[in-house]
Amino acid sequence: MQTNFFCVSNAWRAHESELRGYLIHRLGNSQLAEDMLQKVFIKAMRQGTSFCSLDNSRAWLFQVARNALVDYIRQHRETIEVPDDIPEPDEKIEPIVPLGECVGRVLTELSPDDRDIIEQCDLNGMKQQAYSDVHDLTLAAVKSRLLRARMKMRHTLSTNCQVHFDADGRVDGHVPRK
Repeated sequence: MQTNFFCVSNAWRAHESELRGYLIHRLGNSQLAEDMLQKVFIKAMRQGTSFCSLDNSRAWLFQVARNALVDYIRQHRETIEVPDDIPEPDEKIEPIVPLGECVGRVLTELSPDDRDIIEQCDLNGMKQQAYSDVHDLTLAAVKSRLLRARMKMRHTLSTNCQVHFDADGRVDGHVPRK
């Protein structure tokens, strides 16, 4: 125990004034800094022989001081009660949602083959391989037809419904048809 006291005492004498300056600067209150400094010293004493085996006692003391400071600030920060009558924020409707009506109309304007492949693969979730099996087509042909049908639908949506796309290709807005 005697060795522990000398170890802590030596480290404390070497770093106490620096620790005090750090805490006073952060807290702006010398009395409060002294109280916190005492807590750091007690914590160092409680470490026992493990304190003497530290590689950097200064870093350890500053870390304990910093943690005590953070705990103090968390416990003493001001809180504001939130009133119960705050209105809920308006729920933002994604621009794609109102586009549904226009999509339905545009689908009817596509050729039967284009409409069928879009409805089956994109809207009903049929796998492209299953579509190719049902229609006796190669998978490459289905992928090609689906791509062409999507491009036609995009062009028709852009023209007839005045759909706007953002830089990532997502629907940004549209003007509904009368």
